Amino acid sequence: MDITNTIEAAGISLLFLVLVFFPMEKVFPARAEQKFFRKHWLLDLCFFLGQYLLWNGFVLWALSYVNFWLSGIIPHDFRNMIASESWWAQAIEVILLSDFLIYWAHRLQHRSAFLWRFHKVHHSAEHLDFLAAHREHPLDTIYTVGIINLPALILGFPLEAIAGFIAFRGIWAIYIHSNVRLPIGPLRMLIGAPELHHWHHDVKRDAGNYANISPIMDIIFGTYTCPDHEPEAFGIKEKLPNNYVGQLLQPVLPTPKDRNVKLANVKLKM
Repeated sequence: MDITNTIEAAGISLLFLVLVFFPMEKVFPARAEQKFFRKHWLLDLCFFLGQYLLWNGFVLWALSYVNFWLSGIIPHDFRNMIASESWWAQAIEVILLSDFLIYWAHRLQHRSAFLWRFHKVHHSAEHLDFLAAHREHPLDTIYTVGIINLPALILGFPLEAIAGFIAFRGIWAIYIHSNVRLPIGPLRMLIGAPELHHWHHDVKRDAGNYANISPIMDIIFGTYTCPDHEPEAFGIKEKLPNNYVGQLLQPVLPTPKDRNVKLANVKLKM
């Protein structure tokens, strides 16, 4: 795909998201006072364009590489056995395994100092809407997309077959970040909802709700949170640059703490 087609696809995608989510955010707002062109809107637009124009191809390449590597170590008999199952059995297996893995992988992103360096870029958004969902460091995206699709790759699904699954997960991620609060009642214990993920983005960072499509894993492992109101504030307590390049570079650069540790190790060796 050449650059002209890529730019055109990005424009069409943005228009589609505006047409779908803008009315929802106006009719069912989680924060009625939040404006469309709110603070840091341009920064999140840069992340959106970066995903489409720079990083999506890199993510797909990484998935292809993992798929190629797994093809050499997963027994063909195992994959043939899975392929012989009905499509609905395969779908259930993939969804349950995917939700289980991404739940624990997401919890690890909040516990591991190394993974948090990249994941905090996503959590740095102080306003949530459909555009803020795209604020993600590309290395964090590779980690997340890889974990989510790992079961499908292990079971032998070709990338073409899981493309629709990837697209659905992407739209779902945008939905749960949107400035929407829909009254779905008890169904929100089976189906993820924006209010659940909004609490995950609470500035206090440890509010729970690590699951993706369904909150069942949060319910099972005791991290389900859903008060009847919105969090007071979103974002992170750490300092992070308020520009696109800065947020891409800071996680990969050594911190003052890292430099101090290296200096201390040098002094000990001396």
